[in-house]
Amino acid sequence: MNDKTPRFESAPARSSLPDWYPDLLDRISTHITTGHRRAVTAANQEMLVSYLSIGREILNRQHEEGWGSKVIDRLSTDLKTRFPGATGYSPRNLKYMRAFAAAWPLEAIVQAPLAQLPWYHHLALLAKVDGAELRTWYAAAAVERGWSRDVLALHIDGRFHERAGKAVTNFATAMPPEESDLAQQATRDPYLFDFLGATDGWHERELEQKLVEHVGKFLLELGQGFAFVGQQVRLELDGEEFFCDLLFYHLELRCYVVVELKAVKFSAAFLGQLGLYMAVVDDVLAKDGDSPTIGLLLCRNKNQVVAEYALRGFKAPIGVAEWTNAINNSLPEEFRSALPSVEELEAELATEV
Repeated sequence: MNDKTPRFESAPARSSLPDWYPDLLDRISTHITTGHRRAVTAANQEMLVSYLSIGREILNRQHEEGWGSKVIDRLSTDLKTRFPGATGYSPRNLKYMRAFAAAWPLEAIVQAPLAQLPWYHHLALLAKVDGAELRTWYAAAAVERGWSRDVLALHIDGRFHERAGKAVTNFATAMPPEESDLAQQATRDPYLFDFLGATDGWHERELEQKLVEHVGKFLLELGQGFAFVGQQVRLELDGEEFFCDLLFYHLELRCYVVVELKAVKFSAAFLGQLGLYMAVVDDVLAKDGDSPTIGLLLCRNKNQVVAEYALRGFKAPIGVAEWTNAINNSLPEEFRSALPSVEELEAELATEV
């Protein structure tokens, strides 16, 4: 054996160590994980501050001298020459840095949640969202929910801020306060099924089957915490069989969620059927420690006032919302096309030398 080969003594068995050892291991592991996370966050924040400073230099000099894009092209070339191993200084990315500086003051970037978002998330916010207040809202949502850049862009396109938490529900009276707020925020209105394409003339069963075929995208629209249990789940009550359209389990609320789909306008009569399914799920499927089952009725359209009054007579937690296969994006076309797409920029950065 080579004398330079490092020798390691075998570690003692965990069973031979004191009872407090697992706690020590967990605590030190937490410190390491936290340290790594802080290091990544700090590096990301420093990069954002650097990009903001570069953008501000460009912005200020343009305001003073009134020069155009040719200077940015020359600047990009010279920066690549001066820093041959660095990437991210293409003309397009420098223009994004300029837009970044125009959009945010320095004090905004050094604070959460903006400081926690990677650069590509900021590019999506710049390209797709108009206004600092709405950008901040989406930044906070991305941090809280752990959205990737693609998911963030998807929710921006789907006008998520207009739909989040908007379903008509009785959660405030049917659930404990600490659970009702979380349950309400887990709803949407309308739910966006754009991944299904045209749905005109579809019946409930066709809609249900297509959602199951695209269950990954459906779960993305439902939101964080939902786990798919099954389709047309069989429920038996005193010798009779019933089948709920879709059954989910919410990992944070610790309860089943029964989803009933309707391809027609909301009717108060639909609530009785949904309430029956929820009661049977509570008795047959729910385990000790599970919270009462939540019902979610998705209709093609609804009368808001009628839905609110219909829910008043129910003690079980139920939400009513519409579903649609298209959301009109209200951003003006001139704003959406003002900057290159994030995909174009990513492709450019990937090939930059």
